[in-house]
Amino acid sequence: MRYNIICFIKFHIFIIVFYVGDFTKKTEFNGIYTTKDVLFINGCNVNILPHPFRYRIQHQMEQLNSTFLECDVYDYKTFDPNIIRNYRIIIFYRCPWNYRVNQSIALAKELNKKVLFDIDDLVIDKKYTKLIPYLKTLSTKEKELYDDGVRKMQLTLLNCDGAITTTKTLANELKNYVPEVYINHNVASEEMWSLSEYALIKKRNKNNDNNITIGYFSGSITHNADIEMIKPALFKILKEYDNVNLLFLGELTLQNNFTNYTNKIINKKFTDWRQLPEIISNVDINIAPIEDTIFNQAKSENKWVEASLVKVPTIASNVGAFKDVIIHNETGLLCNNNINDWYISLKTLIDNKELRKYLGENAYKVCKKKYNTIYSGRKLANYIYKIANKHIGFFLPSLKISGGIYVVLKHACILKDEGWDVDLILKYEKNIFFEFQGHKFNVISLQNNVMSSQYDIIVATLYSTFFSVIVYYKAKKHLYLVQNYETDFFTYGHNFRSIAEKTYSSPFDIEYITISKWCEHWLLRKYNQKSKYAPNGIDLINITSYKRDLNKYKIRILIEGDSNSHYKNVDESFKIIEKLDKYKFEIWYMSYNGKPKGWYKVDKFLNKVPYHNVTNIYKQCDILLKSSWLESFSYPPLEMMATGGYVIVAPNGGNKEYLKNEINCLFYKLGDINDAINAINRLINDKNLQNKLYQNGLDTAKQRDWKNFKNQILSLYDI
Repeated sequence: MRYNIICFIKFHIFIIVFYVGDFTKKTEFNGIYTTKDVLFINGCNVNILPHPFRYRIQHQMEQLNSTFLECDVYDYKTFDPNIIRNYRIIIFYRCPWNYRVNQSIALAKELNKKVLFDIDDLVIDKKYTKLIPYLKTLSTKEKELYDDGVRKMQLTLLNCDGAITTTKTLANELKNYVPEVYINHNVASEEMWSLSEYALIKKRNKNNDNNITIGYFSGSITHNADIEMIKPALFKILKEYDNVNLLFLGELTLQNNFTNYTNKIINKKFTDWRQLPEIISNVDINIAPIEDTIFNQAKSENKWVEASLVKVPTIASNVGAFKDVIIHNETGLLCNNNINDWYISLKTLIDNKELRKYLGENAYKVCKKKYNTIYSGRKLANYIYKIANKHIGFFLPSLKISGGIYVVLKHACILKDEGWDVDLILKYEKNIFFEFQGHKFNVISLQNNVMSSQYDIIVATLYSTFFSVIVYYKAKKHLYLVQNYETDFFTYGHNFRSIAEKTYSSPFDIEYITISKWCEHWLLRKYNQKSKYAPNGIDLINITSYKRDLNKYKIRILIEGDSNSHYKNVDESFKIIEKLDKYKFEIWYMSYNGKPKGWYKVDKFLNKVPYHNVTNIYKQCDILLKSSWLESFSYPPLEMMATGGYVIVAPNGGNKEYLKNEINCLFYKLGDINDAINAINRLINDKNLQNKLYQNGLDTAKQRDWKNFKNQILSLYDI
C-alpha cells in the first residue's frame, strides 16, 4: 500500500494536485513590482518530477524572453491573485481549481486580460484517464483523490479563454473544452543544447567497440506497460545478439521480467536531467514504444528530441506525436505495435551502423532547426501578440476627478468596453485599482513599479506626463491628448511655462489627439502639428432636469473654479457679484482646490465635492456664472444646462465650441463687469429668453451625450 502511494505521487500524470517547489520567481523585490507581458501560474510539483515544469514553463519563458516579451512564474497555491494585474497574458499550467485560481481568473476577465491553460497530458477528463492501466492498482481513496484532481483541472480549463498544448491529438481534444488551442511543441533549452553538444564531444573521444546498447528512458512507472508490449521482441534480440545490452532509466519495475538476461540489463534510477544527455549519448539505439490509446496519442515527442540532440537514432511506435514528427527511414524508424515490426526494426539498426549514424545525424539537424527555444521563440511570441487584447496605458498626473481627468477616464471606459486592456499610470499612487462608472482599472504607480510590459499605445494626458511617454520604447504608438493650452496655466516667469510649451513642438515620434476644435486649430496654426479630434461628451443617464423659476424671493447663483488658478478668473465673477443686490441673490461657490478669498461674498462654500455629487449642486442652483478666459472645453456650463439651469459666461476658445450666445447661453464681454450684470438682469426679466435658453440648453446636452461620440473616440486610438 505504501509503495502504491509513493508511485501515485511520483508519476507525472498525478502532479495535478500537489505543491510547487522552489522554482517560482517573484516579481516583487523590496516592495518594487515589475509589469511584464506573460505570467505563468505553475500547478506542477517540481520536487517530484521537474521535467514537466521545465519544458512547459521554463522553456516557454526562454522562448518568449528571446523576443521582446518578458515573463514571470508563480506557484498556484501561494500567489496573490492581484498580481495578475501587472501582466497581459495569464497562463495556468496544470492548475487545479482553487480559490486563488478562481479570484485571479475573475479579475483577469474584469481587466480584459487573456487567460490560457497549458497542458501536456489528457488529465482533464475521466473519460481519458480511465484508459491508464496503472489507475486500476490504486485504492478507492487514492482513485477518488486522483479523480477530484482531474475534475478541478477541467474546471480551470473551462474558465480559460484558450489553451496551449504540445501535440495535434491534445489540441483536437482540448477544442471540446475551449474555443482556441495553440500547439507549441516541447523544445530543448539552450542549456540542454549546451550539455548535449558537450556530450557529443566526449562521445567522439571514446573508443568505439562492437557492443550495442539499446536505451529506454522512462519518465514514470506508467510506462511499464509500454515495455511489456514489446518485451518478446527484446527477448528475441537479447537471445540472438551477444553484444547487445539494454539500459532502462527511470521509474520502472521490470527486473523480474528479465531475470534470464540480468547480465545484459543495466538499470538506472531517475536522474537529474543535466546528466541525461551524456547518458543518452552512450547508447546506440533509443526506443520509444507506446500503447496506442487516446491518452498516449496525446503525449509529446520528447524521447525522440532528447536522443536526437546527441545524434542517437530512435525507434518509436507509429503513434501520436512520433507519427507526426518522425520521417520513417529519414529521422528515425516507426513501428506498428506488433512484435515482428519491432524485432525487424531493432535488428536493422543493430546490423547497420551507417543507418544508425544517418538517422541520428538527420534527426539532429531537424531538431537544431525546429527544437530550440531561441530559434522557435518568435512563433510563440506571434501567437501571444495575436490573442492578447489591445493594451493601452494612460499616464495621468492624478486620479482626482477634474474635467481633464474625467475625459481621460471616459475614453478609458469606452476602450475597456471594446475589450482593451487599460492601465492608468501615475507617478505616485497608493491604490492598485481605481473604479469609475462601473469600470475597474489597473493602476500602476511608478513609485513602486518598474514598467517592462509592451503597449500598443501609451498616452500623455498633461504636459507633465509627456516626457515619461516619449522615453518609453515598448510601445507601438505614442499619443499626446491635448486638452488645453497649458503654457498659460502659469503666470509669466514660471519655469513650467517653458516645460509645457516644449510639448507642443516635439521633434519626437508622437501623435497629437484632442477633444477641442480650438486646440486642433492652434496646434496646426502655431506648431504645424496635425491632430485627430473627437468631441467631448456628457453622461446624461443619471441627470434629471427641471425649469428654474427666476421670479422667486432669492435667485441662487453658482460660481465654479479654482481661486488660485489665474486663468479661471474667479475674482472677476465675485467682482460681478459685488454689484448685485445681496437681498435678491444667494451665492454658492464650488471649488476643489482654491478657498474663498477674504473679500468674496459667499453664502455657501462647497469644497472638494465628490464628482458624482457635482450634478446635485448644479440642480440646486439657478444660474452658473463663469469668467474663465482659458478653457479647452468647459464642462460646468454643459452640466448646468443638462439640469435645466441657465448659463452666463465669458466666451473663450474652448466653450465657444458648443455655447452659442442667446441660443443656449448668454455671453458677456470678458472684463466688462457691467455687461455681465446686464446679462443677469436681462435673463431674469425676459421669460421668452428663459424658455429659449432652457430648451436649447437641454437639446445641446442631449447632442453631447457620450454615446454619440463613441466611434469618433475609438478612431483616436486606431492602431
